[in-house]
Amino acid sequence: MPAPRAIATRTWRWIRSAPGTYLWLTTLAITTLIIDLLPPDEAKDWLDHRSTNLHHLAEEPVRVLITSAFWIDGSSWLAYAVLFTVFHANAERWLGTWRWLAVVALAHVGATYLSQGVLLWAIRSDEAPEKAMYILDVGVSYGLAGVAAVLAYHLTTPWRWWYVLGVLAVVLPPIFLNRTFTDIGHASAAAIGFACYPLTRGRGRPWNPRTLMAARR
Repeated sequence: MPAPRAIATRTWRWIRSAPGTYLWLTTLAITTLIIDLLPPDEAKDWLDHRSTNLHHLAEEPVRVLITSAFWIDGSSWLAYAVLFTVFHANAERWLGTWRWLAVVALAHVGATYLSQGVLLWAIRSDEAPEKAMYILDVGVSYGLAGVAAVLAYHLTTPWRWWYVLGVLAVVLPPIFLNRTFTDIGHASAAAIGFACYPLTRGRGRPWNPRTLMAARR
């Protein structure tokens, strides 16, 4: 069994290999603590000011697109710590920080506009109320969905196709079951991640999970 010092060294090496992921995660820990310490009404106002809803996208798109990515609305930071380690960290280690960040930005911005565009259409078609223009929309899930999708290209076939099916099984059913703009956003972000294949070129040979299984025998 590895000694605590060896575990700490490996953990630190892992964190250093994905600096963008863990800097982002640290920022989320701070902002989550801020929200938890605020009274509920103040916390809601704080998040509303950073929401990428239709109202803010029309007036201050750049500001809210950036700030919304550093806040979590009612979700567990620990859960995101696990998801960031599984998806973001592995993607950043594979793609490099700048390519990984490009995928995150494309998925976050693209899915925000696509989902809010559908919401705007629903409002104009009287399928949604006018007050939906001010709906709360913050968080990191669009970027996460995009990065989870692009990781498919890091796997060899047939593992890649099973992985793609797994991503689709997560993002597609909610569109038909819940029909919310966030469900459309997650599916859009995954589609954008799959479309980021050009960013994966030149990043080494795909990984075969069988090598991990063989190493454990």
